[in-house]
Amino acid sequence: MKSSLAEESRLSELEAKAISEATVSVDESFTPSPALLNAPSAEALFQQVDGPSLESYEAKESVYVGKSVPISGRCNLEVPIHVTAPGSIVEYAVDSKGYDIKFSVEAEREEGITVVKELSRVDAHVDAVTGKFLVGSVPCMLRFTFNNEYSWMREKNISYRVTVTPPSADILLGGRRRRAKACQKAVMEDLDSAKQRLITVMTQKKELENDLRILMKSLEEKKVLMEEAAKESSWLQTRVDLRVTQASMLNDRLTKGWPDEPKANGKTRTI
Repeated sequence: MKSSLAEESRLSELEAKAISEATVSVDESFTPSPALLNAPSAEALFQQVDGPSLESYEAKESVYVGKSVPISGRCNLEVPIHVTAPGSIVEYAVDSKGYDIKFSVEAEREEGITVVKELSRVDAHVDAVTGKFLVGSVPCMLRFTFNNEYSWMREKNISYRVTVTPPSADILLGGRRRRAKACQKAVMEDLDSAKQRLITVMTQKKELENDLRILMKSLEEKKVLMEEAAKESSWLQTRVDLRVTQASMLNDRLTKGWPDEPKANGKTRTI
């Protein structure tokens, strides 16, 4: 009996150590998403870095239970659970009556969806399906999906129990500092990148402004030339029209004679 208790204690210690190491690893590798870095307000970033406020924080587990929940054929059931404390431990147990069921777990965050357990048929009617995982970054929406769409008529009855255990205030405090340090590195790297890009863009802007001034000056000069060309074109058109008329009248006089000249029979030619 003592040996069994000692073994359970050892396993519990090993599990706690593994969870602690995983929590530290997740915090130290924390990288804010582009959406958070570029949010209009800086507070959006710190909501994820800080986690819940310690002023009213209670490390109290939350339990979500469903018993003999019917799922009709060609239907599915989704159980959403919102996790707000980074470093929370989630445990689940699922069983069904008489028949198997398709089951999956996904973690949805602003930066995307993480598949915790892929959708697959599980023999939850034979043995309860259990699992345990760590939620590193928040806010996070967990989606437990029970899918019976592959069954045309057979109704399934499932039971589930999901326990969300938030970290202690001390663990939350340590995680906050690790995330802040990791986030600071990402922010400074992006700041350096933005500064270099800003210098390049400002240089391009000055060059484009100079090019624009040259083009505007050239445009003004061409406008003046165009106005002069329009005036000269109008004058020349009038001149051409006049010369055409003059040439026609001269041709008529030379070929047909002048109106006031007498004809061979003594009569004046009329034109």
